[in-house]
Amino acid sequence: MKKHFLLDPEITFLNHGSFGACPKPVFDVYQQWQQKLEERPVEFLGRDAFSLLQESREKLAAYLNCAAQDLVYFPNPSTAINMVVRNLDLQPDDEILTTDHEYGAMDRTWKYYCKKHGAKYIQQDIPITTHADFVEHFWDGVTPKTKVIFISHITSSTALVFPVAEICKRARAADILCIVDGAHAPAQSDLNLSALDADIYTGACHKWMMAPKGSAFLYVRREAQEWLDPLVVSWGYDAEDGFGSGNQFIDYHEWQGTRDIAAFLSVPAAIDYQREQDWGHVRARCRNLLGVAIEKSRSLTGLPLIVPHPSEWLGQMAILPLPDNVDALQIKTRLYDEYRIEIPFTEWGEKSFLRISIQSYNTAEDIDHFVESLGKLLP
Repeated sequence: MKKHFLLDPEITFLNHGSFGACPKPVFDVYQQWQQKLEERPVEFLGRDAFSLLQESREKLAAYLNCAAQDLVYFPNPSTAINMVVRNLDLQPDDEILTTDHEYGAMDRTWKYYCKKHGAKYIQQDIPITTHADFVEHFWDGVTPKTKVIFISHITSSTALVFPVAEICKRARAADILCIVDGAHAPAQSDLNLSALDADIYTGACHKWMMAPKGSAFLYVRREAQEWLDPLVVSWGYDAEDGFGSGNQFIDYHEWQGTRDIAAFLSVPAAIDYQREQDWGHVRARCRNLLGVAIEKSRSLTGLPLIVPHPSEWLGQMAILPLPDNVDALQIKTRLYDEYRIEIPFTEWGEKSFLRISIQSYNTAEDIDHFVESLGKLLP
């Protein structure tokens, strides 16, 4: 499937998880929307935008199994979470319970607002054994001061699938607001937001869904929508003059002044592309190829993963441990500079790792090139 993508053929791309990659058929649709915007900007943004965005949201809602009026488009999950956190009435000594696996930008966001309000950001140390043990250990961190639970569905730093459904269930029973960072989950898993029942869930469309950059969504349970003021106050705020869609949640947050909405409108094309390619089969092949990469890397380093493969913990990403006596950043840099391999490094638990992502365009030859090149760089 490499021919479907615009990726530079000289680069062995094993880093889909960072920013994704858009297939040519989807990118063509994206450019067509941009063309329409430039041909008739007033008609496009002034008269057609709301109905077009509604159609796109409905397609996304069906894909995520939720109501379209509970979804709003954002350019990325970080912006969506910033809007939510800014609206929380944090008080001194309130606690936000999370894990020690969260995305660095989100850690910074929570710490910033907690510092302003005197709240506490509790990063629970999580042993990686079973999902059932994870839930119990995480829940041990809940106290009478816990106001919010914030948790990744699939982590960025450690590439682990967390059992968020059970966490959401317990949070609802305890009347604790549960916010899920699902940046990596859509298309890497069969996401069912109605069954998951999180209070707030954000996901990226530009990563594993392969929509254009600048497309993400925020889902908010109906009862929580009314207290979310917009991050940017624009024409959608108190739109009593007929402006907007007529839905306060959508108008407050989706309309932020003049901007290119082509990425949002291209999300249905990404969904159609997956259906046409039988994505369940593609995803299974990617997970099998990930297993090959893991085994070949282990035979090279002799180091085990933090979780087994296959397991409930892994999707299409994994972190590969590096020996303690190597400079992980230097390895990552040399892999790109000398062997044209794009792969990131991460750090967790005072250990260094390379995080490998497997998408539909990756091949066994990509894995062989990576393992052979890594072998030349390791002591």
